[in-house]
This record gives sequence, structure tokens and C-alpha cells, in this order.
Amino acid sequence: MLKNLINLLFPNLCAGCNALLLENEGLICAKCRHNLPHTQHHLNPNNYIAAKFYGVLPIEFCSAMLYFHKDGIVQNLIHQLKYKNKPEIGTLLGNWYAHDLQKIAANQKFSVIIPVPLHKKRLQERGYNQVTSFCEALSEQLQIEWNDQLLIRTTYSNTQTKKNKEARTKVEQARFEAVFTSSDHGKHFLLVDDVITTGATLEACGKVLLKIPNAKISILTIAYTDS
Repeated sequence: MLKNLINLLFPNLCAGCNALLLENEGLICAKCRHNLPHTQHHLNPNNYIAAKFYGVLPIEFCSAMLYFHKDGIVQNLIHQLKYKNKPEIGTLLGNWYAHDLQKIAANQKFSVIIPVPLHKKRLQERGYNQVTSFCEALSEQLQIEWNDQLLIRTTYSNTQTKKNKEARTKVEQARFEAVFTSSDHGKHFLLVDDVITTGATLEACGKVLLKIPNAKISILTIAYTDS
């Protein structure tokens, strides 16, 4: 009876469509899971993200898990992950995507997973980095170390989402530093973010990581959008 009352007052709703979850469903309903727009980028080396960085960064591998459409399932998931303190969404997606990446990870031999960092002030405001749980799930499933201390964001500013790539790139270039030792030389870094739009932030992070002697980088995001 108490359980029924709790469910009545605080119903379990799907993070993708806000529908009431069935007893055998967790976090995302079966319909939303079935309709998730997977990119299959990991199967196509010449994907959209590779095209974004062609001639800009020497990338070993790049992929996004899902397509991000306005008012779609993925936008709802990312919004709740990023602003509603629901890291379990990142964990679930990371666990799912790790299954697809098993062979890729073995072939690429990633050394360490690096989340795109928040500035310490933004981290205090939000209370968490939205990509942490996704990175932790990938780390656990793929048995790859993850490190949120090597790459740091040095400047704080307002969101860049409404700026074009050229404007964003100019702003981003001086924002990141890598705090590394000789033990990080020659590593293959898997750089992870939530959504890639213009690619300016990932470009800036990648250029910083490539200052580490003999470093290689790959890029992975939860979602991709061209708008």
C-alpha cells in the first residue's frame, strides 16, 4: 500500500517521452528505447564527425551514439542528464554503447577516457559534470581508465550554443590546459562530450591533448547534431 501511494505521488516517468513506465521498464520505456536514433558511426570511419575534423585534427577514431533532433527523445534525455541531475541516464547510455564499442576499443587500444571538463565555477553551480556517468560506464564496461583531472577548463563564460563555429573556436582556444606528466606521453586519449554541434570545444580540447608528446586522440559523444 505504501509503495502504491509513493508511485501515485511520485510516478516513474520515461526520461525520453514522460510516459508512465511499466513495472518491467526502467528509466526509458520500451518504445523510446526502440526508437532511439542510433547513428552507427562506429561502423563508418567516414562519418559526419570525421568530416568535421578533417584537416583540423588528426583523429584516430570518432563517433556519436545518437542523433540529436529538436524536441526528440535524445534532446529530452540530454536535457535531464545535463540540467535535472539524472546521471543514471548517462550510466544507462554508456552501458548500452559500450557493447557496440567492444571491438573498436580492442582495435584502437585507447589508453584513457577524458571527459570534456567544466570550469570549477560551473561545476559548483551545476554540482556535477553531465558526461561523468557516461564516462564511468564506458570505463567499467571497456576496462579503460578514465581521468577527469588531466584536462582542465581554465576560463568561465556564458554558453556558446548560439555562436557559429568560427566565433566559438576563437573563444574556446584559450580555455583548456592539460596537466600531465611523462607517464602520459604516448597515450591514446578518448575524448568524450555530451553533444557535438560545431565541434569547436572538442577541437580546442584535442589540440591541447596533442601537445602531450606522442599523444593520439579519438572523439566520442553521446549525440550529434548539425543544427
